[in-house]
Amino acid sequence: MRWIRCAAVATLALTITACTTSPTGRQQFTLMSDAQLNQMGREAYDQYQQDLPSAGQAQQRYAQCVASAIITVLPEQERNQDWQIHVFESEQANAFALPGGYMGVNTGLFDVAVSQDQLAAVIGHEVGHVLARHANERVSTQTSTQLALSVLSSAAGMRGPGGEQLMGALGLGAQYGILLPFSRRHESEADIIGLRLMAEAGFDPRASLELWDNMSAQGGARPPAWMSTHPSHGQRMQGLQAEMDNAMARYEQARQAGRQPNCPRP
Repeated sequence: MRWIRCAAVATLALTITACTTSPTGRQQFTLMSDAQLNQMGREAYDQYQQDLPSAGQAQQRYAQCVASAIITVLPEQERNQDWQIHVFESEQANAFALPGGYMGVNTGLFDVAVSQDQLAAVIGHEVGHVLARHANERVSTQTSTQLALSVLSSAAGMRGPGGEQLMGALGLGAQYGILLPFSRRHESEADIIGLRLMAEAGFDPRASLELWDNMSAQGGARPPAWMSTHPSHGQRMQGLQAEMDNAMARYEQARQAGRQPNCPRP
């Protein structure tokens, strides 16, 4: 039993020593080094570009224009990352961000994000994931959860079919009780960070609500919010609306400062 106590103490020590703070002031649990994750992000990004077809140059320039306007308003340390964005030829209305500032946008997204301001809501959201180190937090949470379940299994002597069944239930509980809510929290936090960034860059933050109206109009079956890795569209719009007065103030300041992006849609 001594090694179990040691593992528990080690887990607690990691929890205490690996706390950081997100851009919104939320306490985070991060175990991985940024350099390690950034390298993984770079390798994954290179693989994406090898495996997926690229969109045309006009679409690349359009996404780059919007991304550049947002990156310009980042604090100097974050602004100096190796930010890259690439448009992939795909009908799926989707975008992604990888550690290190590597982002991808599918051409299908342009059918939903129909203006530069709506596209800025998406790109700002993806930049928000990177700034808040969400990938690090997710990997760290999954790692510590798996360790805790392993310790619990050994401590309780859960071996054999009955123990495996109970551990399966515990795993399910961990997934829906810890991992997925964390993911939803990340999505909501990235929404808020992205809203602030797009407004500071001179994009109209009200377009974020228009974007989710468009998303909702697409329809499609969705799991209940508590079983989803993303908040429902209604939840996202509520969160954005609650932050809108602050975002509009940032937007007005940006426009007065001359930040008026002009990214022609291809």
